[in-house]
Amino acid sequence: MTATIAQGPLTSLAFCWRIERRDGAGLALTSHDNALLIGGETIRAAPGIVPSAIIRGAGLEPHSGEVAGALTSDALNEQDLGLGRWDAARVAIFAVDWSDPDSEAIALIGGELGEVTVEGDNFSAELHGAAARLSGPMCPETSPECRAEFGDKKCRVDLAGRSIRAVVVSNEGAELMLDQALDERFLFGRARFMSGANCGAMSTIIGVDGTTIHLRDVPRMEVEAGAAIELREGCDKRFATCVGRFDNAANFRGEPHLPGNDLLTRYPGA
Repeated sequence: MTATIAQGPLTSLAFCWRIERRDGAGLALTSHDNALLIGGETIRAAPGIVPSAIIRGAGLEPHSGEVAGALTSDALNEQDLGLGRWDAARVAIFAVDWSDPDSEAIALIGGELGEVTVEGDNFSAELHGAAARLSGPMCPETSPECRAEFGDKKCRVDLAGRSIRAVVVSNEGAELMLDQALDERFLFGRARFMSGANCGAMSTIIGVDGTTIHLRDVPRMEVEAGAAIELREGCDKRFATCVGRFDNAANFRGEPHLPGNDLLTRYPGA
């Protein structure tokens, strides 16, 4: 069936791409001028969005591609792209015969969304295939600090009850004044906006001073007074913290007792 589509009239070939954000939201678009129903899924028409380049090979070289088009979809706009809501989203591009929606789709590339560039009403986005992960290190380097992300399947600390809700009273750049005081447990934690223009955007808390927190990243949109924000506890990734605060030494993903590079300079004549 795939060969039949590829060898048939190109006038009935339409590109489709399905994209899913890290928060679970997603959309499916097609280059055809009408919506398509493929496998029970409605794929919305976005004729201005097409893959401009797709590179594939028979070996293990990373596949890559690029999608370009106009910001014509309400679900894919400049503000969401600028806020990073689509960063590292999962993408699948395939081709279908729009005259025969029941025919088998041709898979072209699947992977993650890379760098996104917005110029006026147009955008372009890089696509990195699954094989791109093979270019990374095969095993983690040793480190005195934990390499796991706080609360993930490697860390295994239960995050239930470790988040609170607060309201932004005022802000100055990356400094937010809240309606309640925080303690040091929230240092290196996560702040996520729950309302306002930055809704869904997240940043790391790098400073806590009573009712004031300092974010690693300056919010890309204006932060309105009264905006709701969710604050989650953090971890400084030290072994002493893992043991004393979380009683989680068994899952510590670091090597705190290995000698460092300064071993030879600790003793006279070394």
